[in-house]
Amino acid sequence: MFSYFLDEAAGAATDTASMGAMGGMSTIIMLVLMFVAMYFIVIRPQKKQEKEAAQMRNSLQVGDEITTIGGIIGKIISIKEETCMIETGKDKTRIRILKSAVRNVDVKSEDAQS
Repeated sequence: MFSYFLDEAAGAATDTASMGAMGGMSTIIMLVLMFVAMYFIVIRPQKKQEKEAAQMRNSLQVGDEITTIGGIIGKIISIKEETCMIETGKDKTRIRILKSAVRNVDVKSEDAQS
């Protein structure tokens, strides 16, 4: 009689172990799927925006009217490696800024000339 209970307990333990392994695999698969979804929802679009911003900053030209991150609006009068000089206001105040501080180009130099 006692051996019957031992056999039942061993069988139940085997079933529980196999169910535990299946549960562990499904948890891992769910985590992997969550990371893949997070990549496509958050990381990939952010990298695309960063790439577009870098391309815009690398294509700056003298004569472009820009807006900085701080809200300063001006016209580019010279460009160096990492900085550019902008002219703002009626009194033509000159400010040296980093290229990385440019938020967007309002008017391209080609558009301003035509």
